[in-house]
Amino acid sequence: MASFISKILSVFSGPAKGEAAAPASEPQIHADCRIFAEPLREGAQYRLAGRIEKDVDGRVLTRSFIRADLFTGRDEALEFTFRKGRQIIDQSGASLFADGEASRQV
Repeated sequence: MASFISKILSVFSGPAKGEAAAPASEPQIHADCRIFAEPLREGAQYRLAGRIEKDVDGRVLTRSFIRADLFTGRDEALEFTFRKGRQIIDQSGASLFADGEASRQV
């Protein structure tokens, strides 16, 4: 039971001890935003996770995202993370960074 709870909490606090994010890949540019794929390793799988950055008035604004999707391979996790990042940008439009917050989850 404790293991189950710690796994749920790790979704909000990052990878558990001994579990690191997948090695970084080059960001993709989409609609003046940079998408960084940062899948989280969970055992033998990777959880879809990343961040979106945009330069606004000389500041870098960041929007992080973690989803429930799990993948068996790192390359597949990267591909779907970039796809999800583009989807978030396309669906949110200007409102994604409209609040001016330096960083937040989406």
